Amino acid sequence: MNRAELADFLRRARSRLHPSDVGLTAGPRRRTPGLRREEVAQLAGMSVDYYTRLEQSRGPRPSRQMLTALARALRLTEDEHDHLFHLAGEEPSRREATGTHVRPGLLLVLDRLHDTPAMVATDCGEVLAQNALSRALSGDVLARPPRGRNMIRRFFLDPAAQELFPPEDRPQRAREQVAGLRAVAASRPADPEPAALVAELRATSAEFARLWDEHEVAVRRAATKRFRHPAIGILELDCEVLVNSDHNQQLVIHTARPGTESYERLQLLRVVGLQNLAPTDP
Repeated sequence: MNRAELADFLRRARSRLHPSDVGLTAGPRRRTPGLRREEVAQLAGMSVDYYTRLEQSRGPRPSRQMLTALARALRLTEDEHDHLFHLAGEEPSRREATGTHVRPGLLLVLDRLHDTPAMVATDCGEVLAQNALSRALSGDVLARPPRGRNMIRRFFLDPAAQELFPPEDRPQRAREQVAGLRAVAASRPADPEPAALVAELRATSAEFARLWDEHEVAVRRAATKRFRHPAIGILELDCEVLVNSDHNQQLVIHTARPGTESYERLQLLRVVGLQNLAPTDP
């Protein structure tokens, strides 16, 4: 691990970003260019002290998970992402068919969506990035261990994930999850990722296995969904899926129709939900 070079690279990457580039408000008394250390720490989901030590060449060797979080927080390109890994003494991940590195341009779009929940996910359900309102609506997925970041796996194996939907809506949500995964698996027969996920869920979830055997297929498209938030109540949101064909990544946006009760509740979520979001220790 080259601590001095890593520290210099982090400082320079931080200095070239403006708060508006990452969806933050600049605020008063900003005398130096770039993001503050606490802002990078917040975006990466780590403590300010941990990030400060990295920039001061005295931090411990970051984990692969932490390096990935830093690359996203600093909006690094793929080449810069790999360079960050090399400086930390890690080999960059092999480029998979469903690349996990979110392009800075796509993250820029995500950051501009201040008033609606949005996230970037692979077509296999792996969450790669969320904006603040998405975390307020459905929790900070990236704060979970790597296996807990897949929406399909969580839906069938984590009872808490199903609580996000009203009970009467869950059977339809389950069918949609299975039908969408079948479409992905069929479109990429040589890719081990969707095949492994299917095999795992067939072996561990009786509900998934039953639905899989019904052989329904549906490509994920626009839909209307209801979410159940413990503090806000039921929100009926229109879901729009924008696909990045080069990386098999999807920008998923949820909006509420103006004038509806769900629209008012979404505005309330912006106020009360975001207050509960705070960076976590590494």
